[in-house]
Amino acid sequence: MAEIDPKTQTELEAAVFRRLVSHLRNRPDVQNIDLMNLAGFCRNCLSNWLKDAADERGLPLTKDESREQVYGMPYDAWKAKHQSEASPEQQAAFAKRQAEPH
Repeated sequence: MAEIDPKTQTELEAAVFRRLVSHLRNRPDVQNIDLMNLAGFCRNCLSNWLKDAADERGLPLTKDESREQVYGMPYDAWKAKHQSEASPEQQAAFAKRQAEPH
């Protein structure tokens, strides 16, 4: 693989992040609990990581603002429009995953 300079690497990673966020915005049918159960992260994790990155750089970004960046709308609006109640099976899988050593 060709050597990639740090600026280009950052630009590529940013493009990947934007594409992932766009993909998740276009798939509101995929519930956060399913993402957590299958991949170990969800939209909330992405928004938390975005806030952490801003905090590390001393940039003002609230939790609500970082969530809106990921969800494309206020979090409460997204929940009301797209989030369904987790099934007992989803909750059990989540509990099992949380109990596993990381």
